[in-house]
Amino acid sequence: MSSGTPSGKLRLLAGTAALGLLVAGCGSQGSQGSQGDAAGSGASADGKITLTLNLFGNMGFKELYAEYEAAHPNIKIVERTSAYNDHHRNLAAHLATKQGAADIEGVDTGFIAQFRGQPQHFTDLNQHGAAQLKDRWLPWKWEASLAKNGAQIGYGTDVGGLAMCYRRDLFAKAGLPTEREEVSKLWPDWASYFEAGEKYTANKPEGAAFFDGAPQIFNAMVGQLPVGYYDTSDQVVVATNPEIRKAYDQALAAVAGGQSAKLVGSSPAWNTGFAKSQFATIACPAWMLAKIQDQAKAFAGQWDVAAIPGGGGNWGGSYLTVPAQGKHIKEAVELAAWLTAPEQQIKVFSKHGILPSTVATYDKPEVKDLTHEFFNDAPIGQIFTTAARNLKPQYQGPRAGDIQTAIRDGMNRVEEGKQNPDQAWEQILKDIERIDR
Repeated sequence: MSSGTPSGKLRLLAGTAALGLLVAGCGSQGSQGSQGDAAGSGASADGKITLTLNLFGNMGFKELYAEYEAAHPNIKIVERTSAYNDHHRNLAAHLATKQGAADIEGVDTGFIAQFRGQPQHFTDLNQHGAAQLKDRWLPWKWEASLAKNGAQIGYGTDVGGLAMCYRRDLFAKAGLPTEREEVSKLWPDWASYFEAGEKYTANKPEGAAFFDGAPQIFNAMVGQLPVGYYDTSDQVVVATNPEIRKAYDQALAAVAGGQSAKLVGSSPAWNTGFAKSQFATIACPAWMLAKIQDQAKAFAGQWDVAAIPGGGGNWGGSYLTVPAQGKHIKEAVELAAWLTAPEQQIKVFSKHGILPSTVATYDKPEVKDLTHEFFNDAPIGQIFTTAARNLKPQYQGPRAGDIQTAIRDGMNRVEEGKQNPDQAWEQILKDIERIDR
């Protein structure tokens, strides 16, 4: 999963030397412990092996650990989570210094190309039977974590097929349709979406903007493009891809029109925004359903799921990797394979709405026929499996995650009133040049 929109400032790391300098400050992960502790995982006094997972956001695994531990009484599982950018920055540092990584590390689709370029730091899952499991996954999902030397560094968890989540009650108060079919008809494309936003904004309930924040809407728009931040030769094309600038301008024009709540995705303020009804729509890759449920508990049944403007697209999706520095490689590989197996992906989807990347699950009644009470009984199985089957994967270059962060930070500067769109764009391009050196 992307399992989340990036939060916090991501320092742009020029290379291994810079990563090494970070290691002293990368251990802290808040109340759940440090990634530095992960390196010390091993057999406890009772003879159990502790396997640590470093993840970001809610990937839906917590309910599965007790089941695995019951079937493997010699295993104890500890999950640690941190913010999206912090997690990937810390992982890069731990790989560079060859110490401190967990037994299993989650990697988002925006960073998988960067890490597959460093296969020496990861266990080659093909050496542990991965090749026999290949057909579990959508072909492009399998290939995205495959290194040039043929090593497979990760097992796919979810994919981020796109929809649009919205608040029925807020739409009703603003005089907009509330039924998902009619709502979907409001926005066949992004221009129509922002036109609907103008109508909503003219009659909006007090304190409730049309969408959460410009970078989140922008990410969904970019996720639909045939070409994103890179071409297939790993050349950064942000400055020369007119569709990127078009999406940027459209989103920020809506900000100028008062449609944005100006919230940074996955920030504490963004979490509070759900609870305080500060926005009525949010770009909704499948993994976003879990975040909405976590943060908007008081509004079960008021959230619903409509089609995404423009149709199709992907935002996010993740992988489980096994760093080569781990002390329990065999056990970690087995756990990673089990957590990403079709049976477990079905359980995660049923509980959290996080869409499987294992294609055989899409024909299972418990997936394709799934409705979700929290989202007004929306047919999320039909919505998201259709999106997953139809999406055309966008090529992800080695620093796609960092580039996304640079653009997000620039858009945030506009929303904060620190720069105008042209000034922010100019700085974004300079930041991307530094990333691409």
